[in-house]
Amino acid sequence: MDALLLSFALVLLAAILISGLAHRTVLSTTVLFLVAGFLLGSGMLDVIVLDATDPTVVTVSSLALFVVLFTDGQEFGLRELRAAWRLPGRALLLGMPITFVITTVLGVWMLGLSWLEAALVAAVLAPTDPVFASAIVGRGEIPYRVRHLLGVESGLNDGLALPVVLILIATVGGPDAEPWVLAGELLLGIAVGVVVPLAVSWLVRRPAFTRTPLYASLTPIAIALIVLGVCTMTQANLYLAAYAAGMTIATAAPEMRDAFHQLGGQVSELAKLLAVLMFGALITPSLLADVPWTGYVFGLLLMLVARPVAVELSLIGSRLPWEERATAAWFGPKGFASVLYGLLVLQSGAPGAEFLFHVIVVAITLSIFAHSSTDVPIAAWFARREEADRRAHATWIDTPEPKGRGIRPPHSEG
Repeated sequence: MDALLLSFALVLLAAILISGLAHRTVLSTTVLFLVAGFLLGSGMLDVIVLDATDPTVVTVSSLALFVVLFTDGQEFGLRELRAAWRLPGRALLLGMPITFVITTVLGVWMLGLSWLEAALVAAVLAPTDPVFASAIVGRGEIPYRVRHLLGVESGLNDGLALPVVLILIATVGGPDAEPWVLAGELLLGIAVGVVVPLAVSWLVRRPAFTRTPLYASLTPIAIALIVLGVCTMTQANLYLAAYAAGMTIATAAPEMRDAFHQLGGQVSELAKLLAVLMFGALITPSLLADVPWTGYVFGLLLMLVARPVAVELSLIGSRLPWEERATAAWFGPKGFASVLYGLLVLQSGAPGAEFLFHVIVVAITLSIFAHSSTDVPIAAWFARREEADRRAHATWIDTPEPKGRGIRPPHSEG
């Protein structure tokens, strides 16, 4: 544990020092944590020696997933989703299921998995990662429609995939649980995630109570801790409760969400980076060698076929230009949520869980390297296109109109 904390602190400092350079180039701070974890882990330098079933890994990964789902859930309230749902809704309600189906078929065909095992791998790899999506979403060069689509999609698909992952883990032979018991835990988790924020929101609005700005920003932390404690005592599903609590805060108390936004984002980012460092430490040379060549091809096909085909199909009739559709189709990075869902699979003890985890590791690793190195070139391409359009428009404005016929503006129809 001491080696892990010191390693994380030193890598975090290195990430801080190169963050400006990383924003302008293909260098990625997340890749830095992944590679550092791999080099410091077992089979390499043996500085961070971890096992997926180690209590440290289990505790840190569980808390990190709770924190991330809680903050991700606060990204969009129900009113915000209703106001701007058209394109993100296509990606979530059409693109995500199509990706799931294609990935399941690839798992059966290429890896020889059973349909349930392939479906579990597909569910784990279904979410896209807000960490990497933010690399595109935060760039003004990218058209707003694409940024909004990717931002909403990556903020919501973690929570949508989670129940499917938990049900499939139990179905393929994970922790013994009767279906009705599992369903009760999931529903109770949602109930806790809704009731606790509503009760706290009602309480803090009573005239008898006043809050300073500092303590107002801490209110969501109190909610998170109450939800955590209630779930621990009642066996309610912790992760669905976290996500439901975040969405409830964003819907019923947006002012609470806004006060917590900066602090929550920083805590969530730290949790993600620590989990990525641990994930890298779990990737050993022997693990990579255990995956057959078909597993690597499977990971490539997820990026090059499953996601692009699904998003292109979901955006038919959307009238988005081809380059915007292509950007949305390509930029579906696998990352943090898939890392922790993969750890849930491994820790479940289900038959074949270790091999499934190894396949998931390869797919996530390929995605991290591929997507983290393409955000800057894509943004630069859109910037050059915008500049070319601006110059063409300026040339058209400044060009005198010949007698007898008009001059069409750039990109005009007819």
